[in-house]
Amino acid sequence: MAENVTSLFRSTAAHSPSMAALTRESDGAGPVDFCIPCNPYFPTPAMFDDLAGRLREIITYYPSSADTITAELCNLLQLPPQCVAMGNGSTELITWIDHLLVRESLAIPVPTFGRWTDQPMETGKRVDMFPLQESSGFALDLAQYAEFIRARGTRVAVICNPNNPDGGFVPRQSLIQFMDAMADLDLIVIDESFLEFADAENEPSVVEDAVMRPNVIVLRSLGKNFGLHGIRFGYLVANPALAGKVRSMLPKWNLNSFAETVVFMLKEHGAEYLESLHMVRRDRLDMARQLSALPGLTVYPSQGNFLFVRLPVGAEGTVVRDRLLTEHRILVRECGNKIGSSSRFLRLVVRPQVDVRRLVSGLEQVLYGTRRGAAVPELGTGTSYSSGTAAVDRLVGETNGAGMPGLAAQAAAMPSLAPAPAPVQNPYPAQSPYPTPAPAAMPAPAPVPAPAMPAPAPMPYAAPAAAMPGMAPAPTAPMPGMAPAPAAGLAAVAQTGMPGLASAAQNNRRGMGAAQGLTAAQVRGRTQPEPTPEPTGWPAAGAMYNQVG
Repeated sequence: MAENVTSLFRSTAAHSPSMAALTRESDGAGPVDFCIPCNPYFPTPAMFDDLAGRLREIITYYPSSADTITAELCNLLQLPPQCVAMGNGSTELITWIDHLLVRESLAIPVPTFGRWTDQPMETGKRVDMFPLQESSGFALDLAQYAEFIRARGTRVAVICNPNNPDGGFVPRQSLIQFMDAMADLDLIVIDESFLEFADAENEPSVVEDAVMRPNVIVLRSLGKNFGLHGIRFGYLVANPALAGKVRSMLPKWNLNSFAETVVFMLKEHGAEYLESLHMVRRDRLDMARQLSALPGLTVYPSQGNFLFVRLPVGAEGTVVRDRLLTEHRILVRECGNKIGSSSRFLRLVVRPQVDVRRLVSGLEQVLYGTRRGAAVPELGTGTSYSSGTAAVDRLVGETNGAGMPGLAAQAAAMPSLAPAPAPVQNPYPAQSPYPTPAPAAMPAPAPVPAPAMPAPAPMPYAAPAAAMPGMAPAPTAPMPGMAPAPAAGLAAVAQTGMPGLASAAQNNRRGMGAAQGLTAAQVRGRTQPEPTPEPTGWPAAGAMYNQVG
């Protein structure tokens, strides 16, 4: 039976086997799950009882249309529906982003979520993988990433914030500077699937900034935050043109009845949701402390609901994973099949303290115990990756990230999905830390007869007008040596008309007081729930974007 269970990992190319598959191959009881990054405190037991009581109705009847479910979510989050597209999980939205908006190339720091590398390569795009260095704790240097994009000529840039699997975090103002410096790209995607678990900033999301830009999409997950991976629902936020382009391709019933039921019951459980985020953050600190005490184990800083750890020298991740599962019924994510990682790394999901004690005990026995010997490298097992960047070196050297053989040429022959962007005047000074695009070489024009009427003078470059009536752009602190840059395309977005966005953005800027929910100070300063009762309604506008710290 143990061999059957561990064989499931060898037959899985880019992920771990599902919990259902593991349960079928065992005695009917699944392991303690440190693999799937899901909120363990939400929904509450009472909410699960409510869902169970509605089960027959939920699975018997059609759901409402996706527009109806999206409208309720937008009402909850105080977002304009025309700026939102809801999908059957974030992976469905990644698929449509690739098909509709990625024309030739995409850049992504690695290691990261596998669909951002695999999906565009499957459709013949060139994937430029920017290796995050183990020596710097896998931190993303945005200036170096921008330089990499310019050198490669990449047209689409993706940033996961926090990044999966290491939990690396980029401050909001730095992302805004990056978006402005890369304003000439076809598309910038900020994947905020795990941002609800971050506490580095009070307002880390760039959702407000995305809707004011012509080429930015923010991706959000609901299954991870709400502890309901099996429902498969997520959403993206962008200006109405981008969001509408994706939304128009989605099936009418791409969201199921479970998703509808959960979305419509959320407004009554805002306080419980905020408290669940607080408990995950508290448990992350405690779990990092316990794991750091294990000899030779390195724990990297994380703003997600998981921790990226490097095993001691001599330990093989596949051996540790298999023994934890078969001997201790603990499921962990071994990261040897993640591009840019190796078998020395595990991603461990944050769980309640009682489960963490079981994990630590199991790791102690597997890594240092003598019952069956410590986990040591075994020839012929695991992956061939020898370091955190070896996979990137191999892929770039062999294929230059060109995707699957033959598909790139087919994709190049296809007509473009969107017109090429017109050249714009570079508004960034030479001392900017971000590289600027090189001007394209233009052929010398052929002589033509002088026109009968004088040609109009070229229109000088002018900064665009304010994006939304009544909404002033957020002040952006320039990076050292970099003057503030105008955001291209705001005037066009302003003409699309987005009622309610100005007031929603103002509310998002406002901190949430104690009367509305948890404050940042409360979350950082306490380890137990406040004795005073929490509010019962959903938090005010913008609270989904982390007012709890």
